[in-house]
Amino acid sequence: MSRFTLLLCQILVAVVFFGLWQLLTTVPIFGRMWLPPFFFSNPVDVASQIVAWFASGVIWKHLGITLLESLLAFVIGSFGGVTIGFWFARQPRVAAVFDPYVKMVNALPRVVLAPIFTLWLGLGIWSKVALGVTLVFFIVFFNVYQGVKETSATLVDNARMLGMSERQQLRHVYWPSALSWMFSSLHTAVGFAVVGAVVGEYLGSAAGLGYLIQQAEGTFDVAGVFAGMIVLSAFVILIDLAVTLVERRLLVWKPVAIAN
Repeated sequence: MSRFTLLLCQILVAVVFFGLWQLLTTVPIFGRMWLPPFFFSNPVDVASQIVAWFASGVIWKHLGITLLESLLAFVIGSFGGVTIGFWFARQPRVAAVFDPYVKMVNALPRVVLAPIFTLWLGLGIWSKVALGVTLVFFIVFFNVYQGVKETSATLVDNARMLGMSERQQLRHVYWPSALSWMFSSLHTAVGFAVVGAVVGEYLGSAAGLGYLIQQAEGTFDVAGVFAGMIVLSAFVILIDLAVTLVERRLLVWKPVAIAN
């Protein structure tokens, strides 16, 4: 499938989805409205709300704050996940000692941590960043750890036969092996970084996309809630595209699978 055909299919899915949404919220079918407008709004009203936000400029402040929180959570969480993931994978004894504690912390519901971070760090951006870091870190950590652990034993043996030092093995053997796993986790981590920021804003803040959604929900403005979620989704896609560009640059050596 060519890129153009794939793009058309993706656009078609969106057109069908929004078309059905508009139809079921505005046109009675068999004598009843299948999606009551009060609860589901409709795409036209949602689009109008988004246009109004951008036309008035009110959205830019909230977007900027959420972007800053998400990027900080993404960078800090990813760096920590990559670093500690590599360390644990290369130090089995350390990994064995901390294994139950890592699993225990990862099992904690993040929503429960949000009020604690707010208490510790206040209502500013850092409580939202901390929540995002807890979501991003473990996704990246487990993938990098697994990627390093699954490095081909043949490659490692050959590297040792060639006299490579530990640092050279990390750079030329373990790092390339873990890159695919790492970027796979980063694509997921992008969304979770934004989720952490927005959930933190939703629970307590004076700005951000989460704040906008919370305000709209408080006034039963369903169109505003959906508008905030759509802007948020577009926001995540743009960040994910940036990650994809970096991935293509670093994995230029990797063969590209040809789609049928």
